[in-house]
Amino acid sequence: MAALPIPTPAQLEHSESLKALIRKKIHQSDGWISFAEYMQMALYTPALGYYSGGAQKFGLAGDFVTAPEISPLFAQTIARQAQQVLQICGGDILELGAGTGKLAVDLLLELQSLESLPQRYLILEVSDHLRHVQQETISQQLSQELQPRVVWLDELPEKFNGLILGNEVLDAIPVQLMHKTAESWRERGVGFDGELAWQDVPLTQSELVKHLPQVLPNGYLTEVSPAASGLVRSLTDSLQQGAILLIDYGFSSHEYYHPQRNQGTLMCHFQHYAHDNPLVYVGLQDITAHVDFTQIALAGEAHGISLSGYATQAQFLMNCGILDILAQHSPDSPQFMQLAAAAQKYLSPAEMGDLFKVIAFSKNLDEPLIGFSQGDKSHTL
Repeated sequence: MAALPIPTPAQLEHSESLKALIRKKIHQSDGWISFAEYMQMALYTPALGYYSGGAQKFGLAGDFVTAPEISPLFAQTIARQAQQVLQICGGDILELGAGTGKLAVDLLLELQSLESLPQRYLILEVSDHLRHVQQETISQQLSQELQPRVVWLDELPEKFNGLILGNEVLDAIPVQLMHKTAESWRERGVGFDGELAWQDVPLTQSELVKHLPQVLPNGYLTEVSPAASGLVRSLTDSLQQGAILLIDYGFSSHEYYHPQRNQGTLMCHFQHYAHDNPLVYVGLQDITAHVDFTQIALAGEAHGISLSGYATQAQFLMNCGILDILAQHSPDSPQFMQLAAAAQKYLSPAEMGDLFKVIAFSKNLDEPLIGFSQGDKSHTL
């Protein structure tokens, strides 16, 4: 913890205000709240939660950098997959949790050049702060012609046609923590003992651990995310024709619950420092967990939608023509060097290429999705 940057007095005051609310919630809940409740408050409490407060989250001045912030190349490549879906079924694009709005801008600009614009570009954003950031980005970087296509939603549409897109959305959905003891699984949550503190209680919802391997060693700590499965079911209900495309870091269940991954995947980011203690700097740091893509796939298929593919980000972007897009630029140009460096980050196994995965579902589409034409790893889920 000593290696972490020290927050400013204003930041600490902000954090203490949120901590007071969490402490009150713990007191009202007989001294204990689930980690999912804690994570929800830490990230999304209006005006105080990490995603709801006013501090910069993304980019070099924030806490982490997402793929769309690195280069337009990411959106330009995904646009090829979006184009295929829109050519088949028409309709809209719906982006879940649009960050700064950079992906929306670059996607719309590329789809305009491909003459494949969606009827509307819908954004479902739970953070009022980020919605304002997105509106500013759209107004500054999109033409007057394109701006009216962007519409913000407060809830999922009842019926949707087109492409639903989520980049690094699943990892920010609150998770519940499971701790295996010699006697049984217990749920790890948060109590208060002068400071926020971990506290295990008997597991009351046995279905939370029904899919976990039985052979895991005592002391094993991991996450489960019924809320992420619930989101997939809701998206499936909304989609009438089109595809759902989710990009995030994670593993299949076989890898996720490996005996050696005995402390789970919970990770925090504060000013580009990564660490594993979500109980400090409350409201000032991001809290994430890797995605169990097997459970995401099962949630979709159990709700009547077809799994269309599962691949590494590198394979997906290659299938969508990232190298062809790069080849459109002269190797001697400064722009080429910037794009090549971005492509290296997106594709390299040592960077984002293998850790990030892409999973897709489709409904009433006759064609296989181009992003999974080679290297589909659905069989590993």
